[in-house]
Parts: sequence; structure tokens; C-alpha cells
Amino acid sequence: MQFRGGMNELVRQAARMQRKIDEAKAKIKDHEISATAASDKVTVTVTCEGKVRKIAIDPDFLAAEGLEMALDAVAVAANSALEQADKYVEAEIAKVTGGVKIPGMHT
Repeated sequence: MQFRGGMNELVRQAARMQRKIDEAKAKIKDHEISATAASDKVTVTVTCEGKVRKIAIDPDFLAAEGLEMALDAVAVAANSALEQADKYVEAEIAKVTGGVKIPGMHT
């Protein structure tokens, strides 16, 4: 199979694609995603970079259910928020790559 422009052009295109991916990730890294647990009594907010920004626990829920239940709800909400953030990042990267998964590209 002959590539138009040869192998050098293919390498340049791959480098351009990687730059676009890096730019997209930099643009959305501070985008926040929130998720809740325990009937919205616990909310965790994370960034698309995978950092926890905020945890909110309803004081009445904490008093009624106790610390262990509240911490379990925090874990559930955090995992959900991180999963949603990953999906958001994948969707934004897919806009750049046209949905094509390229082996070796750092997405």
C-alpha cells in the first residue's frame, strides 16, 4: 500500500493529530462534572483531568445515616463523576479524531 506523500507525510499527520488531541485535552481539563448518590444527599464534583474539586454532604443525611454510610455514598458519587468525566473527554477527543481510535496515540 502506497501512502500519498510517503511515510514522512504520515508521520507529520500523526504529529498534527496528537497536537490537536493535546489541545483538546488542555481546553477541557478544568471542565467540571458532578454526580450524586444517596438520593442527591451527596454530591461530588470532579474535573475532566480526574481531580476532585468538591464534596458536599447533606448534614441531615450524615446525622441520620452516620459517617460510614456517608463515606460509601461519597465513593459512589466520585466513581460516577469520574466515569462521566472520562466519557466526556472521550467524546471531545472523538470530535478531533473523527471517532477513529489510533493505536499509539495518547488520548
